[in-house]
Amino acid sequence: MNFEFSDARFLDVIRMIEDYRLDIRTVTMGISLIGCTRPTMEATAQAVYDRVMERARDLVPVCEGIERELGIPIVNKRISVTPVALVAAGADGNPVEIARALDRAAGELGVNFVGGYSALVEKGGTTADKKLIYSIPEALSETDNVCGSVNVASSRAGINMNAVAKMGEIVKEAAEATAERSSIACAKLVVFANAVGDNPFMAGAYHGIEEPDTVISVGVSGPGVVDNAIAPLKGARLNEVAEEIKKAAFKITRAGQLVGTLAAERLGVPFGIVDLSLAPTAEMGDSVAHVLERMGLDQVGTHGTTAALALLNDAVKKGGMMACSRVGGLSGSFIPVSEDKGMIDAVHSGAISMDKLEAMTSICSVGFDMIAIPGDTSAELIAGMIADEAAIGVMNHKTTASRLIPVPGTKPGDEVNFGGLLGYAPVIPVNTVGNDEFIHRGGFIPAPVHGFRN
Repeated sequence: MNFEFSDARFLDVIRMIEDYRLDIRTVTMGISLIGCTRPTMEATAQAVYDRVMERARDLVPVCEGIERELGIPIVNKRISVTPVALVAAGADGNPVEIARALDRAAGELGVNFVGGYSALVEKGGTTADKKLIYSIPEALSETDNVCGSVNVASSRAGINMNAVAKMGEIVKEAAEATAERSSIACAKLVVFANAVGDNPFMAGAYHGIEEPDTVISVGVSGPGVVDNAIAPLKGARLNEVAEEIKKAAFKITRAGQLVGTLAAERLGVPFGIVDLSLAPTAEMGDSVAHVLERMGLDQVGTHGTTAALALLNDAVKKGGMMACSRVGGLSGSFIPVSEDKGMIDAVHSGAISMDKLEAMTSICSVGFDMIAIPGDTSAELIAGMIADEAAIGVMNHKTTASRLIPVPGTKPGDEVNFGGLLGYAPVIPVNTVGNDEFIHRGGFIPAPVHGFRN
């Protein structure tokens, strides 16, 4: 691949970095832990620690060197590992030992997060899966950098409602375990439908079993670049807006591929994918919601918001796929409430509701993402939200997820600060009509007919 830039293109990239907040959201190293299982959990944890330290020892220095060389900020350096439930199977003891080992490695390596304290239970859970799921509140409350995820549904298997019900309880327990820290454990926990194993973004990243032993993947950002690209198009037709978004996405993705290729070469590992999702922060000028408002919405959440998001997502994917042949992960637009200034403002004003967020899930990258809800929300209502998100994913053959944060003692209108990249969020009202009987039925919601593609 030829990455030579003309003077004009080089200056264009400089402008994107300095004026429009272009950055590489993450360089994530995926590490296989297959072969680390030992008879005891303590020995397994030590083998995991040794494997991660060996493979990722140069990750942060290499990324920092690329930052200095190219002048492109790499906001996060992260690691994803094989779902820990698979590694812990057959080892005697508490899988939290592995979480502690991963956390220790992250601290020593200087990475921001390690993803993969995960279980895949869309068709049912093994003893090891269940043991890991039950340990999630302890693992995520006792560690600073470890993230977890559970896949409860897929278009091929349907929805495991037993797992959904349990995850409603786990989310509540995780919130209570870190109540004095704004329930931060819930911000590190994702419940998925159709999870993908090459996702570089936290908190849902894990290293897929179909991946190489070690791989480098990149997640790009760039809402500010897209916002700037369409700013001059006042009164333009929407198809013209889409064309400009495609051009901006092309530039952002090329920068991501350049960084990923250099990192892979210097670390001596394969280059995996570029996830071309637009990922916002809570800072001004870095909001996906503001891009939607630039199209003509007075505020995100009004009627037409889902259509505008559909335009944005499609144009970003078309532009990104022209720029890179290794596109993967989630690749769309993230709308995490706590990490997007425009979304935060829309919740404060009442323009965004849980119902509108659910509708936008049919279009956006993930779903109910980084949403603070009242602390007295029941486990059953949380499970119902997870089930609704899973249903959208299963029926539409897309990845959906829930990252819900029921902060004890909070009520609608309160504000919760998670710190750093995770931002802050107003507590949003939820529907309090009961659903206990539905959730407690358990069992499976069968896969749709169109899920049986062969």
